[in-house]
Amino acid sequence: MKIDDCFKNDGEWLKGAGPNSDIAVSTRVRLARNLANRRFPTHPDHSDRREVLDEIKDAFDAIPAGSSFIWYELDGQLPMDRRLLMERHLISRELAEGSGPRAVAFDETESMSVMVNEEDHLRIQCLRSGLRLREAFDCVNQLDDDLSERLAFAFDPIYGYLTSCPTNVGTGLRVSVMLHLPALVMTQHIEKVFRAVYEMRMTVRGFYGEGTEAYGELYQISNQITCGRSEEDILADMEATIQSIIHYEGKARHELAEKGRNRLEDRIWRSWGTLTNARLMSSEEAMRHLSSLRLGHVMGMMDKFELRDLQRLFLLSQPAHLQRMEGKELDSDARDLARAEFLRNRLGPEAN
Repeated sequence: MKIDDCFKNDGEWLKGAGPNSDIAVSTRVRLARNLANRRFPTHPDHSDRREVLDEIKDAFDAIPAGSSFIWYELDGQLPMDRRLLMERHLISRELAEGSGPRAVAFDETESMSVMVNEEDHLRIQCLRSGLRLREAFDCVNQLDDDLSERLAFAFDPIYGYLTSCPTNVGTGLRVSVMLHLPALVMTQHIEKVFRAVYEMRMTVRGFYGEGTEAYGELYQISNQITCGRSEEDILADMEATIQSIIHYEGKARHELAEKGRNRLEDRIWRSWGTLTNARLMSSEEAMRHLSSLRLGHVMGMMDKFELRDLQRLFLLSQPAHLQRMEGKELDSDARDLARAEFLRNRLGPEAN
């Protein structure tokens, strides 16, 4: 299967819809699971990776939802194809850069994906646009139930589900919400918010999750503790924390609109001018300026595009997507040139 044949839609997280979508870009809920009586994928002599992958594939073929999933094996695939899947938030950087038999299964809407042989045998995740914690949890929980009827998961009656990383033991549940927080950055309140998040025993990650940078003022807030806590406790705490951050970002936006409107409009239109005129543009710079346009749109200061169309540019200006559109691999300088031209064509006067 060619990777291009997989993508018929933009992806769930790009929709720009759902509760609090002006600030909450997307919600991700993930469950970590391992097969009983199998060595975990992190074992240095994990010679049975192929057997694990085949066992999971057979289980997928047997469940009701199995026919709606695309099964894509990653071993031997081009690095750019693996990067493409990572940019679409369907796989992690670890799975993209890993080795040996491993795979991802995802549905056509890209709202559900399952990573096989990453840090754990299974990483079941659901993506939803906006703040939809309960809906996303219900989806992964159902898929987990379906797979557990055909797969024996490693489980301890005291500790719960067993995982490669001790921080995931218990429920194996990780909940994260991608938030767009430019106003808190501009008003210099972002570090105060992060300190409060850490005190709640949660963590802040970048655009592609753990170990990545927070480009475009997009941050992923995730729970850290799974052991000794129920799924309901984790969801409730996350919901309360995210709602609090949304409140403070909204308050900061109001403050900027009331007391710093000239500064805010200058930032938005400077970004517009750069995006529609620049001849070279790095990924980081593109994300920063697109962040300003997103803020301008949701605050009613710029109506040149739909939110979904703008969010597509966050994705299409990423390295693998850009090279896919160009039809060839590009070095860093050539990508910066192609990215600037692409954004000028999409956003400039001739695009309207």
